[in-house]
Amino acid sequence: MPGHSGSDGDTDRVEVGVELLAALEFESLSVADAVDRIEAVTTNPRTTRAILDAAEQRGLIERDAGRIYPQGGGHVDFDADVIRKDGAFSCRRCGCSLSTGHFIQFDAGEVGPFGSSCIRIVTGRE
Repeated sequence: MPGHSGSDGDTDRVEVGVELLAALEFESLSVADAVDRIEAVTTNPRTTRAILDAAEQRGLIERDAGRIYPQGGGHVDFDADVIRKDGAFSCRRCGCSLSTGHFIQFDAGEVGPFGSSCIRIVTGRE
């Protein structure tokens, strides 16, 4: 999934990344920490920049002095928005092997898998 796969794939990743940023439960976080979260969607620097720019243009985040301020676009409901799948997975955040993957369901697509701790870190619950 990382890398360039054409404009449709990039557009989908931008939309998923924007939804992820809108759902962060942080008062603020550094741009580096925001990029860490976006890496669950893409590691392409152009796509990462497009995600940050689109989220800012839509009023979902504000950027100031190297910090990102989510503007209350929503949050991830762990009962409704997170599904668990059994199988052999690697966590998108830390790379650990998983027998149960946690996936966040957004309108634009799915993000994951994550381990039970990493999904809380990515969304800002921890």
